[in-house]
Amino acid sequence: MQTEPDKPRNETEHERLDRQLMEMLQGFRVAVTGVQVLFAFLLTVPFAPRFDEVDTTGRVLFYIALFGAALASVCFIAPTIQHRILFRLNQKPLLIRRANRYGIGGAVALALAITASTTLIVQTLVSDLAGVLVALAVA
Repeated sequence: MQTEPDKPRNETEHERLDRQLMEMLQGFRVAVTGVQVLFAFLLTVPFAPRFDEVDTTGRVLFYIALFGAALASVCFIAPTIQHRILFRLNQKPLLIRRANRYGIGGAVALALAITASTTLIVQTLVSDLAGVLVALAVA
């Protein structure tokens, strides 16, 4: 049975906080998998045979993607670590506020990493113009 958006839920404050935390952590689980795959790929890029042919712009894009993926990883993992510290201290509202901020930061960092890595690949394989067009489209 679906609840209508304008009808309040019949839940206590504690139940609402539990639900919000679980929904947020579920979203993070989905996002962190993508971040991990992207980050692992980026960690191998400098060891590729043609990486020395990447120009200065390409290297800047690589570092933006690498550090963006690293920051996104930290942002998506941090709430679970904070949960281990704060859950017994009756600090769930604080935890949810922080986790929300980390989630937004992680999403922005992930978007930046995806944009930069996609642009780097297209710029390297096709042309600078194609890279710019892809960056605009992805962003």
